[in-house]
Amino acid sequence: MSDDPHSPAAPGRDAFNPAAGMPDLSDKEKEAVERQSRPNATLIHETIRAEGESELERTVSALLLSGLASGLSIGFSLVAQGALYAHLPDEEWRRLVSGFGYTVGFLIVVLGRQQLFTENTLTPILPLLRNKDRRTLQRVARLWALVLCANIFATWLFAAVIAHTSVFNPEVKGAFSAIARHTMEFPFWTMLGKAVFAGWLIALMVWLLPPAESARVLVIVIITYVIAIGEFSHLIAGSVDALYLVETGQASWADYALRFFAPTLLGNVLGGVTLVAALNYGQVAPELE
Repeated sequence: MSDDPHSPAAPGRDAFNPAAGMPDLSDKEKEAVERQSRPNATLIHETIRAEGESELERTVSALLLSGLASGLSIGFSLVAQGALYAHLPDEEWRRLVSGFGYTVGFLIVVLGRQQLFTENTLTPILPLLRNKDRRTLQRVARLWALVLCANIFATWLFAAVIAHTSVFNPEVKGAFSAIARHTMEFPFWTMLGKAVFAGWLIALMVWLLPPAESARVLVIVIITYVIAIGEFSHLIAGSVDALYLVETGQASWADYALRFFAPTLLGNVLGGVTLVAALNYGQVAPELE
């Protein structure tokens, strides 16, 4: 086993083994305790940090293609949500039920291990907080720029296709417009606040996935459903909505850039980096030392 202090296995070895402090147990009983115990925060941190280090080493082409796939896949959140919305009666609970459609794109992206910008407010930030050097900062900036550009281009492409083709009938397209207009209707500071909550929740979802194991689908659905019914602003999923309005002439590129993109980008980054990455790194930093 490596003695490197930066190795995921190095910090707090005994803390990873809940049976280590129970010398009176038999080996079989210790194994049973280990199987039934939850992983502690340090182990979760190191699991995500190791994944972040791996993502930072990926090639430009790999990041761009994964980001394109993610931006296209997230479009199915609007498709599923709009299809449900169009076929439900106009009642108060309509948005609560159609909100489940919002989770579809995230399920595809997260389970498919595609690059989503808002997930990267946690995963590569943990190596940066650990290393605190210029090289890691440059690699994070490179990852963010490539993934963000690929995500946004793909959401525009998806929005253009559903706006200018006859794949969906007029009723469903009307639902797309209704959902998208609601996404864009908030003033700057309200949008910023809603984006902080969305970034917070997405980064929390990433933190929860390693220990979730077989419950990962449930975690993704619950977290993203909360984003939907809370009407929080997610940069990539919301870009499909906002760019659909641009492509159908219901909003301008300036509306997209100033009313949606700028506050949502800032809020998602603040929510993910400060409320999840920094706080969770802070709680395990003494053990990592």
